[in-house]
Amino acid sequence: MLKAIYAFSVQYSDIYNVVAMSMIVSLISTALASMISLTLAIPVSLKDFKGKKLILRIANTLMSLPPVLMGLVVYLMLSKEGPFGNLQLLFTPTAMIISQTLLVLPIIFGVAVSGLSKTSKEIENTCVSLGANKKDVYITIIKESKIQMLSAITVGFGRAISEVGAVMMVGGNIQGETRVMTTYIALETGKGNFKESLIIGAILLIISFLVNFILYRFQESN
Repeated sequence: MLKAIYAFSVQYSDIYNVVAMSMIVSLISTALASMISLTLAIPVSLKDFKGKKLILRIANTLMSLPPVLMGLVVYLMLSKEGPFGNLQLLFTPTAMIISQTLLVLPIIFGVAVSGLSKTSKEIENTCVSLGANKKDVYITIIKESKIQMLSAITVGFGRAISEVGAVMMVGGNIQGETRVMTTYIALETGKGNFKESLIIGAILLIISFLVNFILYRFQESN
């Protein structure tokens, strides 16, 4: 398989751009979604307030939102007739990052809240009994809940790098500019080039495995 991948990379030199674009878009969108969702997940998991159940239900609904629907929403927002059309972001990597961030955010948020809800309240009670202030409580929760947070980020990254529908709609699958591994597979499969599709699929699988392996090892070391 490795020999086939090497031979393929020599024959199709643009594969490096495709893999690089996939990694850039997926990593940036996962990082942005993680910063927003984890910041919100801690207070939501700690506090009981009016509307909390509604927020969690909305998040759970968005977790299963069809990617093409999100792609359509972002497309309409960034099109010439949309409110952000003057920014000319449609069919650019930025549009793909926006779409993936919106898709991944509720997933990371939902998984993080689910994990933190089991431990955060107990950690807060312990910290308060020791005289800690709110800032110290939050810092302690972050330190003690690394595994839950990394698990949420891992799930989010897996969703981001495997996305095809939304990124194809807002990115346009333009060769050398917005083509990623998933849209490459869809394109080549449609053309009947199954060998190329399988090799790109293998590369995608290897990258996903390596990222998950690194995160898993980091979890074990903590």
